[in-house]
Amino acid sequence: MYPSRKERWAVQRKNTFLRYRNSFLLFGLLLTAVIAGAYMLTQKGQPDETGYSSHAPREESQEAPPPSVTLNFVGDIMMTGRVETLLKEKGYDFPFAHVATIFQQDDYTIANLETPVTRRGTPADNKEYVYKSPPEAIPALKDAGIDLVNLANNHSMDQGEEGLLDTFQHLGEHAIAYIGAGLDQEQAYAPTVIERNGLRIAFLGFSRVIPEVSWYAGKGKPGVAATYDPALAVAAIGKAKEKADLVVVIAHWGKEKTDAPVDHQQQLARTYIDAGADLVVGGHPHVLQGFEQYKGKWIAYSLGNFIFTRSQTAKTWETMILQATCGKADGCQLQMFPYHAELGQAVPMNEENGTLLRERIESLSVDVVIDEEGHVLPSSTSDQR
Repeated sequence: MYPSRKERWAVQRKNTFLRYRNSFLLFGLLLTAVIAGAYMLTQKGQPDETGYSSHAPREESQEAPPPSVTLNFVGDIMMTGRVETLLKEKGYDFPFAHVATIFQQDDYTIANLETPVTRRGTPADNKEYVYKSPPEAIPALKDAGIDLVNLANNHSMDQGEEGLLDTFQHLGEHAIAYIGAGLDQEQAYAPTVIERNGLRIAFLGFSRVIPEVSWYAGKGKPGVAATYDPALAVAAIGKAKEKADLVVVIAHWGKEKTDAPVDHQQQLARTYIDAGADLVVGGHPHVLQGFEQYKGKWIAYSLGNFIFTRSQTAKTWETMILQATCGKADGCQLQMFPYHAELGQAVPMNEENGTLLRERIESLSVDVVIDEEGHVLPSSTSDQR
């Protein structure tokens, strides 16, 4: 049965009402969106009370830290005599079992190579101790992370010029750089310059302990860089400073098995710093000596033995890794890590022995405090850490 006219009219009015209501609702929603969008546009880019835009992402304005390098220094290394016998039994990597990871992860590692590396040569006949280490030991130095060795010392020519030339060759074959000796005077006093993290660092080596004048490098003559007269060393440092951000001097000096530096060590160290050196690290006494700061630059007078034979003097059994974190503006900050110099191997000290060693080195230093983590600090600023 069809709906009546009256019923059809009622349905039509209801549908008309619903259409108008929905249209008004849609218009209202659109109008609200337009007003809100306009408001957002007027506010975009307007700074709030902090000075930042309320709607733009806030970017942190943080300057990158200045570049720095991490350098590790160790004392005397040799692979002869009882050490060589031990290495043939335990492997040439045995000396570095406890330290290789440290050296491999830094920016550069430096050691004093207290021996010629050769199968040939004529032994020096005017010395009590004459060394000669096997070339087979050199790859292990490289694998352990040692990057550069100092040859300015009183053992590099124990096997004459022939032994020294062989040392150059074996180091070169395994990409280990060297300083303090060369084919002639110019090369012996020349720096090794590296670049790490945007910084150029120059390394130089000089010795004030040389058995005889015939060991001196000369014009057209192989030898080591002597510094009894510091004039050539001073000139070399000045030239290095012109092309490097940092200059590091490795010095061989002092008196064996003596805790305190002798006068010429302090005099030479200050002369080097006056010439432009940023850090001076010494060796030769076979024992650890203290630290001193001069004109804001650090001097480490002796790092002692590192990979060596064992004498009857207990102090020669103490050693360290000296870590320097250096930047162009702030210079170098030092931290010492205590080790035992066992026969042919460097072994970390336990906490108790490490504390005792830090205290002893602090007592040997000039106006220096060494904290429980081994940071070497000027005593006037020790309370700032």
